Amino acid sequence: MEKELVEFIRNIFEIDSPSGYCHEVISFVEKEVNQLGYQTKKTKKGNLEIYVEGKSNEKTIGLCAHVDTLGLMVRSIKNDGTLAFTNIGGPIIPTLDGEYCRIMTRNQKIYTGTILSTSPSAHVYNDSKSKERNLDTMCIRIDEKVKNKEDVQALGIQNGDYIAYDPKTTITESGFIKSRFLDDKISVAIIYEVLRRLKKPQYDLIITISTYEEVGHGCSYISKEIDELVAVDMGCIGDDLSCSEYDVSICAKDSSGPYDYNMTTKLIKLAKENRLQYAVDIYPYYGSDASAALKGGQNIRAALIGPGVHASHGMERTHKEAIENTIQLIMLYICKN
Repeated sequence: MEKELVEFIRNIFEIDSPSGYCHEVISFVEKEVNQLGYQTKKTKKGNLEIYVEGKSNEKTIGLCAHVDTLGLMVRSIKNDGTLAFTNIGGPIIPTLDGEYCRIMTRNQKIYTGTILSTSPSAHVYNDSKSKERNLDTMCIRIDEKVKNKEDVQALGIQNGDYIAYDPKTTITESGFIKSRFLDDKISVAIIYEVLRRLKKPQYDLIITISTYEEVGHGCSYISKEIDELVAVDMGCIGDDLSCSEYDVSICAKDSSGPYDYNMTTKLIKLAKENRLQYAVDIYPYYGSDASAALKGGQNIRAALIGPGVHASHGMERTHKEAIENTIQLIMLYICKN
């Protein structure tokens, strides 16, 4: 991977951005894109739109990816000084046991902590290994001298405060990128690299970086009229699916229904003719920003592609080959459409 792309990946994953808490990461993306010479605008809901002039204004193509991630929020403060929490989006809750986290208060203070089972010690609790890990059997231990609810409140922590957990981003010498929140920050990085390489697309291009995808309404509103929208989001890997960590995945249908026939066919044709590593799959438990746009009443055609990502909503992993295959398919689509 290009050093600029690697640097962008490292930087964007360091910025906490659970759904609805994306102001800092959007500002980062905006700055990086502006430095490449592109015009941008923030929508009222906090999405970032990027405008690219094409060779023709006969139609307008849209791309989108989401920068918001899974996360948690303080549900209540317990009498022993730990925090009960609720989920933002759909993390696999048992995978959070033992993860470090940050509690971000409304007065801009940040406290660290650890997500734990309520039976956290094998030397004390008989059910420490067998206890189910869910929202009601886990809590957050704060790294401050707190013994009760009042001590926690004195720190300024309150119900409704955001909690972000450690992505553990690692790029291996063998080309793997493993991290939480590859869904979908890796696609934002892919779009950044497309913009870095791009000279001029065939048609006018509007790119939306959304901030509420994980809770279902990221691109439900698009401020400019577009004709077609390609959502760039993670490709699924697992039972009954053909995608790998080295492929660009082309989704024909997800839980919201089939994607546009002609757009999907064109993407498959481009991938095949240019000998990209690709897969065509159906995602049974999945919705995208393209789905949100259609449900929001946008009069558009829509398609969905993305790099193959293993263990989605858990400890995710992809490979630089999937990233490159996705970049190339996007470039082909917007420059030869």
